[in-house]
Amino acid sequence: MTLFWSQRARELSPYVPGEQPRIANLVKLNTNESPFGPSPLALEAMRSAASDALRLYPDPEATELREALAGHHGVKSEQVFVGNGSDEVLAHAFVALLHQARPLLFPDVTYSFFPVWARLFGLSFETVALDRDMRVRVEDYRRGAGSIVIANPNAPTGIALPRAEIARLLAEQSGIPVLIDEAYVDFGGETAASLIADHPNLLVVQTMSKSRALAGLRVGYALGDASLIEALRRVKDSFNSYPLGRIAQAGATASVRDEAYFRASCAKVIAGREAMTRELIELGFSVLPSSANFVFASHPAMGGVELAAALRQRGVLVRHFNQTRTAPWLRITVGAGDDTRRLVAELEGILGR
Repeated sequence: MTLFWSQRARELSPYVPGEQPRIANLVKLNTNESPFGPSPLALEAMRSAASDALRLYPDPEATELREALAGHHGVKSEQVFVGNGSDEVLAHAFVALLHQARPLLFPDVTYSFFPVWARLFGLSFETVALDRDMRVRVEDYRRGAGSIVIANPNAPTGIALPRAEIARLLAEQSGIPVLIDEAYVDFGGETAASLIADHPNLLVVQTMSKSRALAGLRVGYALGDASLIEALRRVKDSFNSYPLGRIAQAGATASVRDEAYFRASCAKVIAGREAMTRELIELGFSVLPSSANFVFASHPAMGGVELAAALRQRGVLVRHFNQTRTAPWLRITVGAGDDTRRLVAELEGILGR
């Protein structure tokens, strides 16, 4: 019953998250979750935080976590903002920074939440086409704009821009806010965090859901000039002053401090990605060069929607985006070794190899 809906609610086309079904013996390669668990130090910290202290509100500024993140990235704590997953941080940035008089620019193939937020918050926006190789070209952003947001590495393609290209974009668009969404940067990309000192218009957003295997905890953060962080804080405190609970803050802080486990987990994902890419190419797939924990692959013998459906019937979930430029492609998360072997075996059966 929609009788009492606002006009804004009627007009929304919400983001569609990856499917989370309960199917026995499922190989789940559709939501870019880590195949490895969180840091043991993070798990222990969360267990310790599950105490009588939960009757008290958490630190609204997440001070200890922000200090740990500042140390990890080589910035000051006042240059760090944390929120309930990077999606919340990004949404706050759309309100606090990207809502300008001129249009927001982002790629035509990118994180599909970007146009959802733009419409939700009433931003005018224009998409900038990826080139024929599905790459972002900085020179295509030399146009009048009020703000820019780019996922790097891009999603769902997995292709990364070098840091030098981000620096060029920032220099060419120094008068407007530029947001770089680095959800997958730890798997082979170059973070733009080191550019913050010279570019007060840069906001870098990262998540702890992917490389730190804390998707169930919902922790994201932003790095930038203190003035940008203050704008995010003003939006947060007009929305929810306590976005991260005590358990989330404890687990995330311990994860940041466990550098060895973090590096080892990323290395295993990268090795798994390269192995899966080789297997897919041997099966005749075209695979884009990925710097993420997933690959974007297409096969000349079968369309993306048909392949995704056939795999699902065999208990393997992958992600398909049914839009013009992405229709032939599948986004396939890097899983554990057994997951990749199952994927390849099922694809061999589907393709008649």
